[in-house]
Amino acid sequence: MVLKSQKPRDICKRVCVAGGDPAIVESPTEPKWSSEGELFFITDRGSGFWNIYKWVESDNKVLPVYSMNAEFSRPFWVFGISSYQLLQSHERKNLIACSYRKNGRSSFGILDDVHSTVSLLDIPFTDINNITSGLHGLYIEGASAIHPLSIAKVTLDDTKSKVIDFEIIWSSSPDSSKYKSHYSLPELIEFPTEVPGQNAFAYFYPPTNPCYQASQKEKPPLLLRSHGGPTAETRGVLNLAYQYWTSRGWAVVDVNYGGSTGYGREYRERLLGRWGIVDVNDCCSCAKFLVNEGKVDGERLCIAGGSAGGYTTLAALAFRETFKAGASLYGIGDLKSLVAETHKFESRYMYNLVGNEEDFFQRSPINFVDKFSCPILLLQGLEDKVVPPDQARKIYAALKEKGLPVALVEFEGEQHGFRKAETIKFALEQQMVFFARLVGHFDVADDITPIKIENFD
Repeated sequence: MVLKSQKPRDICKRVCVAGGDPAIVESPTEPKWSSEGELFFITDRGSGFWNIYKWVESDNKVLPVYSMNAEFSRPFWVFGISSYQLLQSHERKNLIACSYRKNGRSSFGILDDVHSTVSLLDIPFTDINNITSGLHGLYIEGASAIHPLSIAKVTLDDTKSKVIDFEIIWSSSPDSSKYKSHYSLPELIEFPTEVPGQNAFAYFYPPTNPCYQASQKEKPPLLLRSHGGPTAETRGVLNLAYQYWTSRGWAVVDVNYGGSTGYGREYRERLLGRWGIVDVNDCCSCAKFLVNEGKVDGERLCIAGGSAGGYTTLAALAFRETFKAGASLYGIGDLKSLVAETHKFESRYMYNLVGNEEDFFQRSPINFVDKFSCPILLLQGLEDKVVPPDQARKIYAALKEKGLPVALVEFEGEQHGFRKAETIKFALEQQMVFFARLVGHFDVADDITPIKIENFD
């Protein structure tokens, strides 16, 4: 069979639906067409929160389908995100299966386009990433404080108003439910920042182990985690690495510092031009808040993070005196080097977050190694193209010369973000032992051979 080429049809009319008017501040995303040819999408115009909108072609108007100070989408760090799904309806109206995040929790429901209402549906997930439809129901990627990242099939009744079946068809950790009694459930906390009247958010995991009871006279040590991105969002879902700490007597807090997603545009934009300031201040404020609330021991505060979270960790240790020790996993020490060597997707990203040349220098911990004043563990992949190993080596050498306890572990075959199971396990165990020996002042129960710590062993 011979196929004859056809001349492409010319586009005779183009209409910019959203994102082209400089007078409207917005970030439109996730366009989808209904079976009737109507265009739906998500944008954050007006309120600063990502809500679902519809384009009325006859009037060339953009109208909100449902307005709420909640996020119906998330940043497009990866392709293929599907935060909502248009459903077929016998009544010739648009029903939209959607999720939104508010106060650190995802809700799932059906949005009625005609009546502009949302009917919430009860499912076990409290955190939802993606929604898509299949022949026999909806498929949802989600998790909760006791469910690891999973994919569930959700079957609705004929009216699409009730869940009649919820079945997890894939789980990232299918055996995890056996240890549910050991899980520390995250508490969403809101704490004051250094800016008067401005608060930030975090998830606090108290130490939990049904087999042991700590003394009422002793407050637990704290591990504060600073997430990567830096404009990502940490979520209160089952994280077995955190349970490793909480089951062994540590409290863990995972901070959504200013600049994190999930709380609207104004919250995201706190970090513009102030990366290395807002995130560091918020992490320190969170730790102090927990001390003042009597939840943790103020003399045993530790901080850890990877990539951009590793940068926040190093900056907090160099420019503040809140924490007693820290661990940087492939953390950014030199912002200028990051700009020069990062991938194309984020090539201009840093300029919005940092500022001018002087800001890049002043906020790079590698330029102020003399300011470090506490023990640091450095974990680094040797094939890391984003943060070259030389950055960790320079910090290691400076701390060693200064006489501070320091350890550097370099991993063959690891890049920016550890992927091998043995590396992840080793890094987690060595952080535990490092902090226990230098800050916790106790011996770990696990059989772990500690690495050598310079200026300590």
